Amino acid sequence: MSKSVFKVDEKGIGTLYVDGKPFFMHSGEIHNSSASTLSEMENQIWPQIRELNLNSLIVPIYWECIEPEEGRFDFTLIDGIIKQARIEHTKLVFLWFGLWKNAESMYVPSWIKKNPDKYFLAEKVNGDKINTVSPLCHEAVEADKKAFTAIMSHIKSIDENECTVIAMQVENEIGLLKTARDYSEIANKNFDCNVPSEIEKLYKVTGSWKEAFNDDAEEYFMAYHFAKAVEEITAAGQKEYNLPCYANAWLKQYPWYPGSYPSGGPNKSVHKIWKALAPSLFTLAPDIYVPYCADIFDEYTSADNALFVPEIRKDAVASSYALYAQLHHNAVCFSPFGIEELALDPELVDKPPMEVMIALNIDPSAFDTHGSKEALSATYKLLDELEPLYLKYRGTNKLQSFVRHGENDYGCYVKCSNYDFKIGYSPRMSGKPLGSFSVFELEENKFLLIGLECSADFSVKIGEGKTAGILKLEAGHIEKGQFVSDKLLNGDEKMAIRFGNMPSVYMLELYKY
Repeated sequence: MSKSVFKVDEKGIGTLYVDGKPFFMHSGEIHNSSASTLSEMENQIWPQIRELNLNSLIVPIYWECIEPEEGRFDFTLIDGIIKQARIEHTKLVFLWFGLWKNAESMYVPSWIKKNPDKYFLAEKVNGDKINTVSPLCHEAVEADKKAFTAIMSHIKSIDENECTVIAMQVENEIGLLKTARDYSEIANKNFDCNVPSEIEKLYKVTGSWKEAFNDDAEEYFMAYHFAKAVEEITAAGQKEYNLPCYANAWLKQYPWYPGSYPSGGPNKSVHKIWKALAPSLFTLAPDIYVPYCADIFDEYTSADNALFVPEIRKDAVASSYALYAQLHHNAVCFSPFGIEELALDPELVDKPPMEVMIALNIDPSAFDTHGSKEALSATYKLLDELEPLYLKYRGTNKLQSFVRHGENDYGCYVKCSNYDFKIGYSPRMSGKPLGSFSVFELEENKFLLIGLECSADFSVKIGEGKTAGILKLEAGHIEKGQFVSDKLLNGDEKMAIRFGNMPSVYMLELYKY
């Protein structure tokens, strides 16, 4: 049995446990090719992330490197990365770049690419093939399954006791681009048949896919076949080593039609299919580069879908989102993409061409790393030190957390037992975090306040004929779940409670007069 397991805790919150203890991934994902050589990892990646207070790292592994010849496996990269991670005292999540990566089949071995008759590609309606192996290709799914199973068996053989690898991502941003569905001969035949029994029961429909789902038929059809394929691969791998596994999603976004984003991938609109057809996955995770990240957190968090963020923008707003993700949504993981670049001069960070960002609906500011390293590092340290207090209060109304959701979100009104807080967010500025506020109601009149780029005021309850005043206000920091006072504030310094571009912590005691 793996020492890493995902389960629901006594408060009903889905939680990753490592060595019997809750583990919250304050993480980062490295670039796609950064793990292709051990020397790159040793000389570039690990030195660049040491000051970020990461407790885990998300790292790709590549089918083309692991099985260069059919049936011959080379685990050199996996072994070396695990060894390096142990030296760095860092847990790992491996991304399996197998059959599908970003809606293409770019990381499959050459022996797959050279045999398109056996491992056939999906087709557009006009018969043009796209660079994506069809999920209806049984031989391809079987080949991926054999490779993934061999990988899981090998990881178990070298890491079961150490538990360096704590989870696996199966494939990456699955789906079809530039076509709503696969129009290959076998796909057409399946599309015209009656929907499978699982789908009949799930949606209480009958008839062909088109008869059952009308305009959604193509995307639902692809979701069924991709989810079914991923379940086959995942379940087979977990029989060898039962690590928690998840799949990640390229968001459904403008211009909103399937094929403009990967059709059939595990975006929110087809979670019902993915949950039913791929039960071996513990969650379906969003990759987020849009300006409205908090809305995506809210959308992808539910009782049966723990928030796991394997990729998110790496500008300074990431620190604000990290607080909201964990303190409001109990996130299992928060992980900016291209994390190694936070150590670089922001002017040297390689950004995608503007036309690419426009085509992929990526907010260009997501790659502006001014101020990001310092804020994220401090936020991760704070969350780590806060863990005992967080575990005590999470799932109760004594912990509340907020973040600015959009340009017209100017603040929030926070209702506690005997007092209320009025929070004003600072205007959004380049190189600065977003307005973020969290409060732990420790006693009826005692509060731990955490924030970024906002100001806090307080009052008695509406209609109460009294005024709220400060008994004591201290600025400080957290050590092992305990507040440590750095300064007692009084006089002019307690006229306003303000939070700047680094996470600040205050202990506030109030009274009424």
